[in-house]
Amino acid sequence: MPMCRKPVRRLTMETIRIDDPADPRVAPYLSVRERDLAGRQGRFIAEGKVVLNVLFSAARFVAESVLVLENRLPGLADTLRRAPSSLPVYTASQPVMDAIAGFHIHRGILAVGRKREADSPEELLASLPERALVVVTVGLSNHDNVGAIFRNAAAFGADAVLLDATCCDPLYRKAIRVSVGAVLKVPFATGSDAGSIVALLDKAGFGQAALSPSGTTDIRVASRPDRMALYLGTEGDGLPDDLLSRLRTVRIPIVEGFDSLNVAAASAVALHRFGDAK
Repeated sequence: MPMCRKPVRRLTMETIRIDDPADPRVAPYLSVRERDLAGRQGRFIAEGKVVLNVLFSAARFVAESVLVLENRLPGLADTLRRAPSSLPVYTASQPVMDAIAGFHIHRGILAVGRKREADSPEELLASLPERALVVVTVGLSNHDNVGAIFRNAAAFGADAVLLDATCCDPLYRKAIRVSVGAVLKVPFATGSDAGSIVALLDKAGFGQAALSPSGTTDIRVASRPDRMALYLGTEGDGLPDDLLSRLRTVRIPIVEGFDSLNVAAASAVALHRFGDAK
């Protein structure tokens, strides 16, 4: 039986001072906002102490380096002791860090992470327990909503998130930040179109329900099968009609004369109803 390896703990905090924004060692941090939009070839930026703690403990991701504002370093000592001893920790003054990132970094804590080999939707579903709750997002392009949905999924015990190909990347810096690191905790995979995801989940034995303001079943009385997939659609248009026609639909009752909840808020209500949080 193979022995489990204990995580490497950093015994002393050795840092590397950066005084030149053009230093090639911090090139992955250059122009953070613009490169978020263009993509980072499998890498992502994690921001803030809470997210950094999650990154160091996440099995599906690896940290490549950390860039810290010099006056934030003392308060980050315990967090950095969780990191591998070989992890480069760069420090910089506020003007240098701002010049590197391209805007004012008031939190003063950034890290570059990389996703290990991604699971396919099939592999992800095969890894789930007999009783499982999967969130499926369709057409969500707002990073705040995606991050909030991951946070809700973690809070209420969802086992995984599946995104169709039209959704934004959950590893976008803002989505990770809004999720408070939950994007790095909750397993996820990206499928192609919603129709293929429906077929895949059906094959895996999932009962599937779509959340819609016009749903036929009140969420308060809707049943929860052992294996359940909950579909969430984009703001405004919601889920496509052809998808709604294929699935059981549930609604969250709200007062008469009001249109609907924000999708992130609706996900919290639905996940609280169907999740297994104690």
